[in-house]
Amino acid sequence: MNDPASFVAPRSDGENSQKEQKPAAKPIDETLQKLLDKALYAGGSPVALRLRNFLNGTWLGEPLHVVLTDIPIGAWTATMIFDAASLVGFGRKAAWAADTSIAIGLAGAIGSAATGLADWSDVDPPARRTGLIHAALNITATTLFATSLMLRRKKSRTTGRLTAAAGYALMSYAAHLGGKMVYQDRVGVDRTDGQPLPENFVPVLADSDLADNQPTRTVHENVPILLVRRGGRLYAMAETCSHFSGPLSEGKLEGDSIVCPWHNSRFALEDGRVLNGPAVHPQPCLDARVRDGQIEVRRRTLK
Repeated sequence: MNDPASFVAPRSDGENSQKEQKPAAKPIDETLQKLLDKALYAGGSPVALRLRNFLNGTWLGEPLHVVLTDIPIGAWTATMIFDAASLVGFGRKAAWAADTSIAIGLAGAIGSAATGLADWSDVDPPARRTGLIHAALNITATTLFATSLMLRRKKSRTTGRLTAAAGYALMSYAAHLGGKMVYQDRVGVDRTDGQPLPENFVPVLADSDLADNQPTRTVHENVPILLVRRGGRLYAMAETCSHFSGPLSEGKLEGDSIVCPWHNSRFALEDGRVLNGPAVHPQPCLDARVRDGQIEVRRRTLK
């Protein structure tokens, strides 16, 4: 992620234009993200790496945050239903169910928040600011639901219902922003999905132009492809990282794997599987061969 350029307002007071001027303050979302990155990456600590892989959902093959958000959303939706039921004659049983569903939602919100922060630490503008607002709204909604539960236990059930309703409204708008980040900003989706890789062998690079142990980018019909020759073997895969479209050809080789230069996701050259996150989706691989002095590739078919 690149820092935005500092903006300096034009001077109108006639002072010497050569005088050193203060750089503009960094946006709060950028400052918070850098602090979070420092904590989560922890200087490349193996423990920190395992924690990030878990929180991102690398082990699951899908963003873990998306899975866990269903818990508070579902539980607190049930709270609204049970609260309504308690007002129309279902009484104590519905009230107990409403309280229980709040507690379940609070437990799910903790996991959802932790995984959401891990995902947000890699998000670029403009989704970064949207994600900060999304998080702030969810934290406020969680606080309101926790307050609602305490009020109910103190026999202030009416106030507790109103507090929960306010929390649900905030949670609903936060969910809307979360959807916007996914569908509009493509946060958490497979950035390689839908790339038109060639179905049949096509030449993409002269064999003499591919050096050993040098990740090389080539393009076929506007789709970038990564080529690597290593240990006498030829590897080919989608060149843009499935996480946030980082250029894998600018990454580094680690054994028979490639590390993305943007967020350090690591993929196996053999089959594109994710070896280290934050990526959760594997890289599409291609079959590669040399014919008539040209490297040819085609989409790898599942056997």
